[in-house]
Amino acid sequence: MKSVNKILLCLPVLILLQGQLALAQSSVSDEAAMQALRARLAISLEAASQNQIQVLALNPTEMNEIIEVELSTGELLYTDISGEYLFAGDMFQSGPTGLINLSSQTRQVRTVEKIAAIPEEEMIIYEPEEKRAAITVFTDVDCQYCRALHRDMSKLLDIGVEIRYIAYPRGGAQAGSYQKMISVWCSEDRQKTLTQAKNGQNLPERECENPVLEHYALGNEIGISGTPALVLADGRVIPGYMDSDRLAALLFDQ
Repeated sequence: MKSVNKILLCLPVLILLQGQLALAQSSVSDEAAMQALRARLAISLEAASQNQIQVLALNPTEMNEIIEVELSTGELLYTDISGEYLFAGDMFQSGPTGLINLSSQTRQVRTVEKIAAIPEEEMIIYEPEEKRAAITVFTDVDCQYCRALHRDMSKLLDIGVEIRYIAYPRGGAQAGSYQKMISVWCSEDRQKTLTQAKNGQNLPERECENPVLEHYALGNEIGISGTPALVLADGRVIPGYMDSDRLAALLFDQ
């Protein structure tokens, strides 16, 4: 009887150990499956894009057995663990108050992380006396709507909006504005030179180590395709020009 009691006392421990072992085996198996999925997708996507697109991350989703695939272009795809089929589009979660765009949430989080990784010394920053909000602006000095936004800068500074410029020569190194933007970023007074460039003034050609192409690549990663593109603190991207009154209403929920 005593031996039976000992066995019964040991059973919970044995069950716990078996459970932990099964969980560990499942974890190892899941990790191996995810690595295999990543390898399969990498081969397919790189072949389809001539090595232009890479898999950045695989993320579990709220939907059972569906995996989110983050691409180097900023796009999201979805698949299962087999990786045999993929589909594009946003994933929504339904609820009593409406639909929640889960894909948009992922993009916003990644955008915030990528913007935060840029050293401030690589940006051209205009600071208000009393900061209430900040916007990060992907800009091209030859873009007319970028120039319009720059003309609104004094109004934005007056209401406490910090403006943080990142270079985005549309078309990259082939863009007509590419060399101009290098000249701006290589200037001793970047703020003054940026304003001159946006006023259409000719700039002396300058060369230095600069982040212009890195900024351009980052913009592509988070889905920027035109200028100006305004990035808010929560990672939302506002494409195109927005006048100072509408922007203030958006930033301060007026």
